[in-house]
Amino acid sequence: MTHLPIVAVIGSGVDEHLKFTEPVGCWLATQQVHLLTGGGGGVMTAVSRAFAGTPGRHGLVIGILPSKRGTGKAPSGYPNQWVEIPIATHLPYSGERGTDVLSRNHINVLTADIVIVLPGRAGTSSEAHLAVRYNKPIAAFVASVEDVPNLPSTVRICHTIDELKEFVTAALKT
Repeated sequence: MTHLPIVAVIGSGVDEHLKFTEPVGCWLATQQVHLLTGGGGGVMTAVSRAFAGTPGRHGLVIGILPSKRGTGKAPSGYPNQWVEIPIATHLPYSGERGTDVLSRNHINVLTADIVIVLPGRAGTSSEAHLAVRYNKPIAAFVASVEDVPNLPSTVRICHTIDELKEFVTAALKT
């Protein structure tokens, strides 16, 4: 694997939020980065599909997979078809237990050079809290802060793709 920065995109495991995922995935694919997600549905599938489908893209799609009851086997629906490097874990927790030591969210955040938050629920919020805890550059690309419940107040909010591009470009230079 070519040594490229890793950008984690986090968000809903159910809803695709295409107005956010498609521009983010397509743009990141042109930026000499790898894309990292939790490897599941919703935002994870949509951003991975956009990234992988961009002609001339750079980087790979990495998925950090949860474990079904700590067995090391991913639950149904994991990894999504766009994940090129699936990383199995023994870690079963997510959602409201996303900051628990048995959550793969720690790996998602610690592996990333930059974290982008898209609309989501408790699991997304927990990853954002971990990114703040671990001092990762983090920004949310959302319509409003209500798109991610309990989003840490220190997370930069980007309302346009251009604002997000500026944030990511600056963070990649540091």
